[in-house]
Amino acid sequence: MLTDEVLLTKAKKIIEAKINWGDSNEWTNQDFVALSEKIQEQLGIPLSHVTLKRIWGKVKYDSLPNAHTLNTLVQFAGYDNWREFKLKEGAANSRVAVQPTLPAHEHVSILGTPNKKIFSFIDVASTVILVCICAVVFIQARKWQLDPDDYSFSSKKVVSVGVPNSVVFDYDASKSPSDIVIIQQSWDKKRRTIVSKNDHQHTSIYYFPEYYRAKLIVGNQIVKEHHLFIQSDGWFAAVNTSPVPVYFKKEDFISDGKLSLPVEKITAQNIKLQPDIQTTLYANVKDFGEIYTDKFEFETMLRSDYRDGSSACQKTMIYLLADEAHVGIPLCAPGCISDIEFLFAGTYYSGKKKDLSAFGTDFSDFVKVKIESEEGIGKVYVDDVLKYEVDVIKRAKILGIYFAFDGTGSVDYVKLSNDDVVFEDQF
Repeated sequence: MLTDEVLLTKAKKIIEAKINWGDSNEWTNQDFVALSEKIQEQLGIPLSHVTLKRIWGKVKYDSLPNAHTLNTLVQFAGYDNWREFKLKEGAANSRVAVQPTLPAHEHVSILGTPNKKIFSFIDVASTVILVCICAVVFIQARKWQLDPDDYSFSSKKVVSVGVPNSVVFDYDASKSPSDIVIIQQSWDKKRRTIVSKNDHQHTSIYYFPEYYRAKLIVGNQIVKEHHLFIQSDGWFAAVNTSPVPVYFKKEDFISDGKLSLPVEKITAQNIKLQPDIQTTLYANVKDFGEIYTDKFEFETMLRSDYRDGSSACQKTMIYLLADEAHVGIPLCAPGCISDIEFLFAGTYYSGKKKDLSAFGTDFSDFVKVKIESEEGIGKVYVDDVLKYEVDVIKRAKILGIYFAFDGTGSVDYVKLSNDDVVFEDQF
């Protein structure tokens, strides 16, 4: 007879195959929120995303879930209760000759290196069935002649500015030929929620200010989409913890003419910076006026303030958010340039494939960064030295300034301008 721990792992695999969101090791907090919503929608039983994260090992929890939680999980997987699941799965296991099952934390997907994975006939059969179902749905979806005019999709923010911010989506997908209707929060396909074609409202929480593009999807076709602009209330600061970020008051991080969140204020919120480093974010997201990525100048001085333990690389990013194509300038300790990324209005480089050593930086003092774009050329200066030039591929409106620091960091001033518009802040 299989142990409860092994049976729980099998139940999770069945659920993962059912929702088909990819490797659960890569699921984010929003994915668990979406799964919680799906379970309540199907069963009418609440099961919090925090509980789901514990079950999937995202939050340390050594005990087996209680009977109510186990019953709810397997009901979502298609069984009446945990007892029926144990009887059927145990019986199926006894009829199939398989290698010994790995402990729960090692029982992984059949994808990967075969000699390191152990899987049963049932796993293979389930995977084949799932692939066949997906193929049928995809083929059928290609035959559908969907008319976008048959659908409607709009949204309204609960509050005008600031985060967290709930958004109410109003939609009409009643003419969908499929029961699978999806609302996607943004460009990220992981931010998807399956909704009923017979319902007309769905709500989502946005934890960060940004310029999003929400989508209504039927089958595999986007039938409606629209922009959704979540603005910050002036400067915003948060530590990007899971399951939700920890926000800080302005008096916590704006003082002495700087944006600066001291380590003591972070740890005072029971946030550990070791051994898993956290990211501190500062942002100001709003309509700055007619400033575009093909002609602008941005200037700032900043410093990484944390270099302990796993933050030895002091990875730092400056983002200029835009409606179509962002600008992202990385800085880090010189020895870590392999692990950074550079983007500039349609151009993207990974430090794994491109020499980005120009952005290796000594953070012993504040570093001056200047970004310019004019006549199709983008330029990046560090301490008044030209470090990089790149073609500007896309023209996009700049709608936000973001700073991201491993651990924490400080910003001395910012200035964003063109010939007609100037945004400047000395804090």
